[in-house]
Amino acid sequence: MKSESMQPFTADRVRLGFIGLGAMGSRLVKRLRDRGYQVAVYDSDPNRAWKLSDDGAFVAENLRELAEHADVILSCVSNDDAVRCVYFGRAGVFASTSNKVVLEMSTISPHISRQLHDEGARRGIEVMDVAISGSTPAVEQGAITLLAGGDAAVFEAAKPIFDVLAQRYFLMGPSGSGTSMKLVVNTILGIGMQAIAEAVALGEAEGLDRKVLFSVLSQTAVVAPAHKGKLERAEHDDYSSQFAVGMMNKDFRLILETAESANLEMPATSAAFQVNSAAFKEDPDVDFSSVVRYMEKTDKAAGVGVWVLSPSGTLVRT
Repeated sequence: MKSESMQPFTADRVRLGFIGLGAMGSRLVKRLRDRGYQVAVYDSDPNRAWKLSDDGAFVAENLRELAEHADVILSCVSNDDAVRCVYFGRAGVFASTSNKVVLEMSTISPHISRQLHDEGARRGIEVMDVAISGSTPAVEQGAITLLAGGDAAVFEAAKPIFDVLAQRYFLMGPSGSGTSMKLVVNTILGIGMQAIAEAVALGEAEGLDRKVLFSVLSQTAVVAPAHKGKLERAEHDDYSSQFAVGMMNKDFRLILETAESANLEMPATSAAFQVNSAAFKEDPDVDFSSVVRYMEKTDKAAGVGVWVLSPSGTLVRT
């Protein structure tokens, strides 16, 4: 599908395929179906796909069948390896189709985003990275932000889809720019949460009433909107997952690996990653805001250390 000849991707013009039906993907599909889009779905766990059949989604048995039923393919999977499998595998999308548009929404390394774009171009497939900023409640409300990298004509054509899914969306630049911006955003998200966790621990150590501390802190100008809800839930020890600690852990790794490739030091990110890793090890099923709970019960004698990348590219604790 040549970008210069694209018409807007409205529900009456295009059929969609969606790969990856986890917490984010399943909610995105529901919004698209509610707005009248025909959607074929696929997940490595068939049970996830069949749950969406009640909403009218067509369940594809494999990636080839999904590609046959779609003009525009969206995907939201867990990591770089999953993306490679979906697109580069022997039974992957690139082996199954051509003349399509791909909106790849996973949080992955910018390097992989560029690889996808380049390989897609060789096969007549337009690939745009469209990273998601926002948690599962924001997806349900259509309040996420989309950060795109790729061809401007594809971006313009995809706006009807973006309007269904997001409150705002931005074209950041060429391929890889969307995922790069997502790592920028999540650097602030992760470090900010760690700063709040340390501040809370300090306040409690100084004898401040916990309820008053949380209540007042959430009303100050220094707590960003993205962190305010986390702080309010942490006050009640509610760490049920909206953005899992494991996903933040993965993003910290991507950030530090990308920084290493750019010969950039990120000491605050490294320290935040260390605590996130400890919280993840303690309870992998909770929200990333669980670093508050971890810091509340961690004393100086326990030590936190710092994570750095070794010359071999392995993350090690100092």
